[in-house]
Amino acid sequence: MRVTISRKAHFNAAHRLYRKDWTFEQNDAVFGKCNNPNFHGHNYELIVSVTGAIDPETGFVMDAKILADIIKKEVEDDFDHKNLNLDVAEFENLNPTAENIAVVIWNKIRKHIASEFDLEVTLYETPRNFVTYKGE
Repeated sequence: MRVTISRKAHFNAAHRLYRKDWTFEQNDAVFGKCNNPNFHGHNYELIVSVTGAIDPETGFVMDAKILADIIKKEVEDDFDHKNLNLDVAEFENLNPTAENIAVVIWNKIRKHIASEFDLEVTLYETPRNFVTYKGE
């Protein structure tokens, strides 16, 4: 029997979608307003889900407090009130699209979750635009 637990979190961050190797016009054609040289921000909502067997001793798949601490350390502390392009090393050469942000978050959290558990990250950039990453 496998059960999924989820923890919701949020962070506020600025970013700019663009490729350094493209002209402004190319970036503007593909990324539109998100290519603003002065950046723009989002109130991101994050759902991290861990799926696995229930531990018969604790009744938990995973202690939700431990999951909350991992999310705080790996995501909220690193991303909240930051400019993703300028302040977060993972995006120095990676366009901080919602897709790429979700993969980066998954990778940061994955190293703290035992391999017998499945991990899924859902990132809401807006209430209507969101991405989900479950690993490769």
